[in-house]
Amino acid sequence: MQSYLTPSRFIDSDHPQVIAFAEAHRGADRDPVAQAVNLYYAVREAVRYNPYTFSRDPATLRASHALSHGESYCVPKATLLAGCARHCGIPARIGLADVRNHLSTPRLLALLRSDVFAMHGYTELYLDGRWVKATPAFNQGLCELFDVAPLEFDGRHDSVFHPFNRQGAKLMEYITDHGQFADVPEAFFFEHLEKCYPHLFGDQAPSLLGDMRDDLSRG
Repeated sequence: MQSYLTPSRFIDSDHPQVIAFAEAHRGADRDPVAQAVNLYYAVREAVRYNPYTFSRDPATLRASHALSHGESYCVPKATLLAGCARHCGIPARIGLADVRNHLSTPRLLALLRSDVFAMHGYTELYLDGRWVKATPAFNQGLCELFDVAPLEFDGRHDSVFHPFNRQGAKLMEYITDHGQFADVPEAFFFEHLEKCYPHLFGDQAPSLLGDMRDDLSRG
């Protein structure tokens, strides 16, 4: 359990920014469940979800990176929640899974050349004697844009992507669960992404990733 409480390369719970954020949002209640809930909502809303921020630079996976940039994708947001939890004495680890996305922009699907989002990241928190899943990726503003109810978290039940949107259309489905880790497994993470999206790791990758960011700026 100690490995889920100590700082690590990507879950840098000892970083000054992560410490300050955790202290500002953990709340006055000393109950770990209450603190975990507070931290979940703080991370969900403080860092805007942006899949176009993906980079092959491992430094972008750090909790402190997500916090300092104010926007990121699911994995760095998950490491940030884990880092805040560890600072507060709550054991935390990272989960990775491949999910099929039924609601996405046509341009993003074309750029990925797939409707499978590989290596989706979530956080597991050890609360009241059991591991509980929390997914702080989608902030409320983005959920409203896609007409999806934002995920709530009570610290006692798993919080993962809703299978349907408000109109009953499929949203996300989990395909492969890669398991849970004390830190982001860098080699496995990038090797699997390269296997799923080889075009994002070849010579044309810089221009493709640039197109993804331009797509976001155009809304």
